[in-house]
Amino acid sequence: MGLRQRNGQPQGVMGRAAALDAALEPIDWSRFPPGAERDTVAAPSGGIARVSMGPPDGTRVVLVPGVTGSKEDFVRMMPLLAAAGYRAESYDMAGQYESHAAGPENVDPPRPHYTLDLFMDDLLAVLHAGSTPAHVLGYSFAGTVTAAAATRYPQLFLSLTLLSAPPVAGQALRSFKILGPVTGPVPAWVAARLMMWAVRNNVHRAPQDRADFVKARFALTRRSSVEDIFGLMKNTPDVADALRATGIPVLVITGTGDVWPVEAHDAFAARVGATILVIHTGHSPCESAPHQVTEAMLALISP
Repeated sequence: MGLRQRNGQPQGVMGRAAALDAALEPIDWSRFPPGAERDTVAAPSGGIARVSMGPPDGTRVVLVPGVTGSKEDFVRMMPLLAAAGYRAESYDMAGQYESHAAGPENVDPPRPHYTLDLFMDDLLAVLHAGSTPAHVLGYSFAGTVTAAAATRYPQLFLSLTLLSAPPVAGQALRSFKILGPVTGPVPAWVAARLMMWAVRNNVHRAPQDRADFVKARFALTRRSSVEDIFGLMKNTPDVADALRATGIPVLVITGTGDVWPVEAHDAFAARVGATILVIHTGHSPCESAPHQVTEAMLALISP
């Protein structure tokens, strides 16, 4: 783990956070701690499942999961943010898990596919369903959604954290460390199904408690939403310059074992003037290093 730029956080705090992450034990990923509140946000694409923790009058921290993900990806982080006095929220993106009924057929006028604008409009609905501006984290593909939204509506964002988000524009899949070069001629739907197969079969050897939950939520997640998102990742917009121009504080977090090289994240962080945190973990630091991710966020967002 190393901070590539100064962010004012004592290294001792990060060291303790790393020790806590190393001592994590198996959990039931489908269950949030006591105090969590569930509701549904009316969004342009349909009902969006949301969970919230922390004081209702606390400054909001909205955590947005990525493709095939869900709000449960932040079940370890949300209690930490709530304990720090923030109103932590997360939701399932349209077509994913408990928001599986939300989709392009519900948009006015109806559309044939999930689009970046659809996901951005849903994010705006969630942000407007509470006090703004808010701190926002976008994980993986949701990093593209949140960054694009921040360039259009900077007044809604206090800060932006990009967690394992695509660090390159255009055909972002081509920059994958493994199989990247072959994703060019492969249709998005094929790449999406390969990824879903790998996740279902736990190719990346996630802890069994996590693998069981991830496999179970596929029963709800729409395959078409995953295929459309992979198509969108082949056309990732270049928002770096526009994001830097907003003046919004940005934190980039990645793992040494992320699907994109650390060097690509470094280059993107430099373009947007962001602090970058590199953790010795994989694509999902919110699951495997929640204390380190939370401490880095608190260093960015705390007064």
